[in-house]
Amino acid sequence: MTRPVISDTLQPFRIEGANIRGRVTRLSTSYESILGTHAYPEPVARILGETIALTAAISTSIKFDGIFYLQTQGDGPIPMLVADVTSAGQMRGYARYNDEVFTGGLEINHPVPDLLGAGHLAFTLDQGAHTDRYQGIVALEGNTIAECAQSYFQQSEQLDTAIIVAAQPVADDFPPRAAIIMIQKMPGEDRLILTTDEEDENWQNATILLNSVTSEELLDPRLSLDELLYRLFHEKGVRLYDKKEISYHCRCSREKVAETLASFSTEDLTDMKTEAGEITATCEFCHKVYSFNDADLDEIRDHQSPGSSTA
Repeated sequence: MTRPVISDTLQPFRIEGANIRGRVTRLSTSYESILGTHAYPEPVARILGETIALTAAISTSIKFDGIFYLQTQGDGPIPMLVADVTSAGQMRGYARYNDEVFTGGLEINHPVPDLLGAGHLAFTLDQGAHTDRYQGIVALEGNTIAECAQSYFQQSEQLDTAIIVAAQPVADDFPPRAAIIMIQKMPGEDRLILTTDEEDENWQNATILLNSVTSEELLDPRLSLDELLYRLFHEKGVRLYDKKEISYHCRCSREKVAETLASFSTEDLTDMKTEAGEITATCEFCHKVYSFNDADLDEIRDHQSPGSSTA
């Protein structure tokens, strides 16, 4: 039997006859590439997978030209999760975690309080140097990363949102994969004219159907995304829009690291040297190591602004 191919595409949709839009995706190659640069414990890899799926889904519900970031900061065993995706669909992500906590095993009943702890979830939209950054923040109050995102949309955007997200970080019959389906009440001008009762009934029915989805269904490559949507919303029908490709790509570069080093004084650069006389910098996303010797540092100093400090 031919194994289904998991295509890293995100499918936007709209439920017919209702002011409800949605996103559904199943990520495999991009997720596996992100995991491949680290040796994450399974619980860390799982919640990172949920985070990158959430980032992909939210990013395509926004019109932007730049980079969308999702980041958590907390006081738990995973103090930081970061995922970002460009408007072209290039994604990366990483998790910072306390390795000692996971070596002895950790009982996890509720991922957010047990793994992330108390803290916040931040959404940031960066559209370049000439545009103000937009940032939204919500407390890490909820049992799952999906519940935290739902709270953000409800509190900050006054936008009813329902999310089911899952991740399988260890290969079984199929490669590692992360998946999400998200629905929202539609804002804007494309809304149908409906009564409040009709709006409420449509939303209630849609969320009941959405919550019937199991993690197994969401992650099963043998069930295509189109089939999943039909299974859920066939009574009303679903309108599909153009799919968006999601791919793994780390934007780090030697030039960007050199630009950062150029902001330091000569004395600071000297203090950063290893015993071998080099400065090394490791990208937290892809673990690529960049090394700079004395000749490289001389070139960096030459590019420092005339007014930069050398004291």
